[in-house]
Amino acid sequence: MKHPEILHEDGDIVVVIKPPGMASEGGKGLDQDMVSYLKTHIYEASDGKEVDPYVACIHRLDKPVAGVMVYAKNQEAAGNLSDQLTDSKIKKYYQAILCGELPEAEGTFEDYLIIDKNKKMSKVVKPGTKNAKKAILDYEELDALETDKGIFTYALITLHTGRFHQIRCQMAAHKVPIYGDRKYNKMKSNVKQIGLIATRLEFKHPATGEDMVFKTEPFGDAFDILDAQEEW
Repeated sequence: MKHPEILHEDGDIVVVIKPPGMASEGGKGLDQDMVSYLKTHIYEASDGKEVDPYVACIHRLDKPVAGVMVYAKNQEAAGNLSDQLTDSKIKKYYQAILCGELPEAEGTFEDYLIIDKNKKMSKVVKPGTKNAKKAILDYEELDALETDKGIFTYALITLHTGRFHQIRCQMAAHKVPIYGDRKYNKMKSNVKQIGLIATRLEFKHPATGEDMVFKTEPFGDAFDILDAQEEW
């Protein structure tokens, strides 16, 4: 598994690219998660002076999804970032490979989701359904890819709410499931990594108020289809 890459670190925050296959927090069994990884990193960087470093998970990415995340290194920063998240001031952008064609070149999906705890999945339901929560995202087609497996869409997705498996569930419900998603996509594939990455994160620094922007390029075998397209 690819190791996390630290993009920025100071006394209040650490910004990192989470690799696919690692939990954002609370890894099970012997599996390392991002919080435990960062605590070990801080401990080692302090030459053992910080025996139990403070690391708070502010937002989450699904375990198979890679991308940019911010963690707080003290309670004050955690409180500030959590408030920004609640007020929708933390902006999260994703890039995805979708199976099929989007209904429009750009648009918005607004649905209501509930969690099926037995299957550990979300599903779209009618408004007014008990325990359902509104889920909103914007999408924009970046490219349409014609392949021998059918049409794929390379898309930019802007998340406005942070529901469980939101992007994966909504895209599948609108008949453009994420390439390589074994939970929500019935199309079989040999790719090891889901075609969804959090590529851009924007927020204000919890101590200085400075505008912070961090980015990564999409990576993983699901995105190899973009290079293949250039060769055709």
